[in-house]
Amino acid sequence: MTPAPLPRTSTGAIVVAIVLDVALVVGFAAIGRASHTTDIWTGLWQTAWPFLAGLAVGWAVTVAWRTPLAPVRTGLGVWAATVLVGMLLRVASGQGTAIPFVIVASATLFAALVGWRLVAALARMGRGARAENRSADPTRG
Repeated sequence: MTPAPLPRTSTGAIVVAIVLDVALVVGFAAIGRASHTTDIWTGLWQTAWPFLAGLAVGWAVTVAWRTPLAPVRTGLGVWAATVLVGMLLRVASGQGTAIPFVIVASATLFAALVGWRLVAALARMGRGARAENRSADPTRG
């Protein structure tokens, strides 16, 4: 028995997912810099690049463009790669990886990279349920 083929994902959904992921990772880096009363813009790239590289690895490993909105199949893998590769690159480039930072980064990036996908999935489910209810009720339409 062969599994059913995955539905084709629109280019728009892929672009939106990439833009959201990148914006959330950069936002995470900016908030982190701001919380330490450092100039956000001067070192933003230095703080963000390891996690952006991890994000790219996560997209490649999970083949995220096939199901970019999937919270489990894509979101968890993208999150794990973003954190793992990001932290390894921070170590390799001489940046800090104190345990509290690893915990905060992991939790924040989980909420961001998996969270928006979960919200999108719930919205799609709600929309589908409403459409199903409308089609089942002959008095609506």
